[in-house]
Amino acid sequence: MTAVAAGADEVRRIRRDALPLSGPGSLDVLLERIGDARYVLLGEATHGTAEYYQVRALLTRRLIEERGFSFVAVEGDWQDCLALHCSVTGAQRAGAQGAGAQAGPEEPREVLENFRRWPAWLWANTEVLAFARWLREHNARLPAGRRVGFFGLDVYSLWESLHAVLDHLRAHEPDLVDRALEAYRCFEPYADDPQSYARATELVPYGLEPEVVALLTGLRAHAVAGQSATLTGDLAEFAALQNAEVLAGADRYYRAMLHGGAEAWNIRDRHMADTLDRLMEHHGPDAKAVVWEHNTHIGDARATDMFDAGLVNVGQLARERHLAEGVVLVGLGSYEGTVTAADRWGARPAVLGMPPARDGSVEQVMHQAVPGERSLFVFPPGPVHGRPLHDEHGWIAEERAHRAIGVVYRPQDEQRQWGTYMPTVLGERYDAFCFLDRTQALTPLHPYEET
Repeated sequence: MTAVAAGADEVRRIRRDALPLSGPGSLDVLLERIGDARYVLLGEATHGTAEYYQVRALLTRRLIEERGFSFVAVEGDWQDCLALHCSVTGAQRAGAQGAGAQAGPEEPREVLENFRRWPAWLWANTEVLAFARWLREHNARLPAGRRVGFFGLDVYSLWESLHAVLDHLRAHEPDLVDRALEAYRCFEPYADDPQSYARATELVPYGLEPEVVALLTGLRAHAVAGQSATLTGDLAEFAALQNAEVLAGADRYYRAMLHGGAEAWNIRDRHMADTLDRLMEHHGPDAKAVVWEHNTHIGDARATDMFDAGLVNVGQLARERHLAEGVVLVGLGSYEGTVTAADRWGARPAVLGMPPARDGSVEQVMHQAVPGERSLFVFPPGPVHGRPLHDEHGWIAEERAHRAIGVVYRPQDEQRQWGTYMPTVLGERYDAFCFLDRTQALTPLHPYEET
């Protein structure tokens, strides 16, 4: 598509619809839009922008304090985030057992500094640390059953989840250990390297799946036999089941990744949506979830060119599965500034300049309308999601380029035809949008990732 210039009337309409975003009170109108919704998904246009984490934390605090939200779920690894969950809730450490069992560390920084899988800065950064410290203080005033958790939805922690399943079975269900060891032996030769495992299954098309399916079946049967529901009650049992689900999902993901296309992406986002569903069931019928992920995951894929490519995402799946229960999708974006990112996969991150957004993009026309401002846009519920908006919805019905920066970012790519941009109909993709005209890079916690 070509850039769509914003005319004077459109700029006036954007300025008219912009609400100042200046502090907790300025979020009142968004809280009204959320109402009794059980799912609030909060995005980000980059993984390395401090203000995105700050705005999400500010809104999440209000949702927890005023609307009784049950947990935060993020685009992070299950095992790493489970350790942070134990820290902020005072729950028993994963793998701990018996009379001498201890809760997670009182200082969340101890946990975050152990986040090791690249890119660690997504969650091991000063903004998440500040939120985790607040969450621990908040939870300390609540009974154990009402404490707000912190969980990871992602599929990447294959090796860590495999070890966690083995530890749990040795302690609690030794008759299933042999099944778990069969899965372990499939992966052991690849020395913690899922990509090597994926390449090996290309040559010999046999993966973990048969062993993991048998393991899941056994775990579920034991849960029923022990009168503890698979998805409710004990966190240790739920975590063991979730780790087995990660094994199954990671096995499919890494093998599909070799072939490119939509399959690997869809496996990952369906896994994250399924994990969110399991967490909601685990927390009971009154549960409410806040999700922190990139805009490409939480903004409805049907309002972008992802749909034409056969891609689905978490935001689309949440609307398809739970719209009647209330789903609110909130995107975040900015016009220019700096960002923490790397110039190639696995490289050390740096503070990179983020140039002014390209002409005709979502970010550029908002900058035209409200230069230098931080603004909130709340869109009318209007049409059924996934169907075109009508002309009366004005500028939010226009298809425009919308910036999306990942952990790998090369500012020079901004000059390519699409580069870091995605065609988007803003009013269909999100229910609200936070525009922060100029933003700054976040600060990693790890010394080797300091920028």
